[in-house]
This record gives sequence, C-alpha cells and structure tokens, in this order.
Amino acid sequence: MTEFLLVHGSNHGAWCWRDVLPLLRAAGHDARAIDLPGAGADPTPPETVTLSDYRDAVLAALTRPAILVGHSLGGITITAAGAAAPDRIEALVFVAAWAPRPGQSARDLRAHYRCESLLAAFRMSADRKTSTFAEESLEPVFYHDCPSGTADFARPRLTPQPTAPGTEPAAALPARLPRHYVICTADRAIPPAAQEDMTRDWPPAQVHRLETGHSPFFAAPDRLAQILIAIAETK
Repeated sequence: MTEFLLVHGSNHGAWCWRDVLPLLRAAGHDARAIDLPGAGADPTPPETVTLSDYRDAVLAALTRPAILVGHSLGGITITAAGAAAPDRIEALVFVAAWAPRPGQSARDLRAHYRCESLLAAFRMSADRKTSTFAEESLEPVFYHDCPSGTADFARPRLTPQPTAPGTEPAAALPARLPRHYVICTADRAIPPAAQEDMTRDWPPAQVHRLETGHSPFFAAPDRLAQILIAIAETK
C-alpha cells in the first residue's frame, strides 16, 4: 500500500481531488489531500503565506514516506518539500504543473512560456499580495472539458491565492528522488508545449499524457488515478 498526498494548485483546495481520492483508496492505497495555508478551510490569512509555509504544511502532513502529487502551482510546493526532506518522499508527481529548475519561480516560468490565458485570468488585489481568478476565465481556461456543473461546484470554494509562493525561487531536488509528470495535452492554462519543454530531459517512462485540460481531477479522474496507481507500482 502506497501513501499518496495530493497537493492543490492556485486558488484551489483539497476539494479539487474529490473524485480522485476514492479511486486511489479503492485500489488499496492510503490517499489524502490537504488544504495549504490560506486555502480551502485553512484560516491562515492568505496575504501572509510564503512558500516555506506551503512546504512545512506538506511535510507536517506526512505520516510516513509518501508519493507527493502536485497540480499546477502545487508543482512548486512539492519541489520545495522534496528539496527539504527527500528521505520522507518516495516520488514526486507533477500534474499539469510547474516543474522548476533550481532558482526558477512560478512567476519566472509563466513569463518564460508566455502563458497569456493564465496571466489574463489573474485579478490582483490592491496590495498585490493575493490574486483571484476572473469569473469569465473559469470555464474557458480551467474547466472547459469538465462535466457540466464543475465551475458551479468550484466557484464558491475558490479562495484568494497568496502571491509570495509563486515568486520564490525553487531549490534543487536530489537526483535520487524519482519524478513523474502528467502532461495535459489540451491545457489552456499551462500550455502543453511548456509542459513538454519542462520535461524534455526526463526519462520517457516518467512522462505520462492525458488528453484533458488543466483540471484532469474533474475531467478524467479515472484515467488520472490509473496513472498514479501505475506510478505506485513502479517505485
């Protein structure tokens, strides 16, 4: 039995893994998702949150060595956790996520890959310490291929995103820590070409593909779970 810890991306919370968790558990695995500081039901004021807070929340949630799964900005979070405590982690899985090289931040990657749709979806707060998604971006950018009603489910659960975690440089991961990537080939937030480029020197067996947009946990939870289960079987 493998322990999975699922880590959400910008503005989301543990709730986005609703459809994936029962599939992993049905396969005999221990699967959990957490709300990062300032997200979901966590009461931390989002304008105070840093990448270190994210990292520490992930590490505090680990009860034994686990596979960390990070979606979108969650790739930055699991990279920070993997760099800090590689012996507590069996593998990292990036799902349509930022996979930074040392010194890169999510902001650097957004600019480098010219993520125009994603950048246009941000609405910064007056103090620029948090951001939200524009209402008109939800379905076309994030949930365009998801079941009917997905945006209605997500809308009241989305929370302001702390700015700081996306601006902080990534630490180096040890080479011994296994990494996998799930490229979402119809992604409108992080372009598929960017996902391909971030993994250009990864072993082919560790790069997986799903024909979905940016939210495969809603669009294809069964196929995403199958990939995660297959990764667990290779460790």
